[in-house]
Amino acid sequence: MSRLLIRPSGERGKVHAITPESAGWSYVGFDLHRLKAGETVAEETGSREAILVLVEGKAHVAAGGADFGVLGDRMSVFERTPPHCVYVPSAGAWEATAESDLTLAVCSAPGKAGHPARIIGPEGIATTPRGKGTNTRYINNIAMEDRDVADSLLVTEVFTPAGHWSSYPPHRHDEDDFPNMTYLEETYYHRLSPAQGFGVQRVFTEDGALDETMAVSDHDVVLVPRGHHPCGAPYGYEMYYLNVMAGPLRKWRFKNHPDHDWIAQRDAG
Repeated sequence: MSRLLIRPSGERGKVHAITPESAGWSYVGFDLHRLKAGETVAEETGSREAILVLVEGKAHVAAGGADFGVLGDRMSVFERTPPHCVYVPSAGAWEATAESDLTLAVCSAPGKAGHPARIIGPEGIATTPRGKGTNTRYINNIAMEDRDVADSLLVTEVFTPAGHWSSYPPHRHDEDDFPNMTYLEETYYHRLSPAQGFGVQRVFTEDGALDETMAVSDHDVVLVPRGHHPCGAPYGYEMYYLNVMAGPLRKWRFKNHPDHDWIAQRDAG
């Protein structure tokens, strides 16, 4: 199995625990908790900031000394509604107690102390279409650069209809060359509907030094350390993914693959 494809460690509890050390990079961390009603998870952020995304379910959330009460109203991620999210600064702590079956994502990256913990969604997040034809997908920008809600983190959700492509045309953001491109590590947390389905993700560089194509299942994570990284959803199976990106500059600048950039140019015309 590809080292870029991370299967969940089980069906309950902390099923993903991806750190910069385990991924072999410097910035992005991603944890996933799958809890039953009444179960609690609590963590400290240390030198890292975090964005908690209630992917599915309800939870009583406290962070940074504030009690945010019960959050969450999306019981299935495929409702496509914007998620409830909480920002937790570095040198902070948070706790979540599941009020229902809960899927909780913890997105993390280096952060600066001194910010307040705060709710950053669903208010301020609008589900918007992107692309044309079978490249159409739907985006929930949780914490992209147009929202000043984090020091390092860029976080977004993407819903890809069955039979469509996403993160396409193939693009990369693996050079620290602003304003032409920014270096951003990235994780993809995948979901499929129906859950027994699969999707396809390719991660490849233009020189062929990295070229891996993976069949992703429900709850898998794909690491994107560099290169292009398109996804495909087979006929009959809708795909969701939660992206976490971070690097030395909190901006998203990318370049399309030169062989396929004509698609973006045509669609922009």
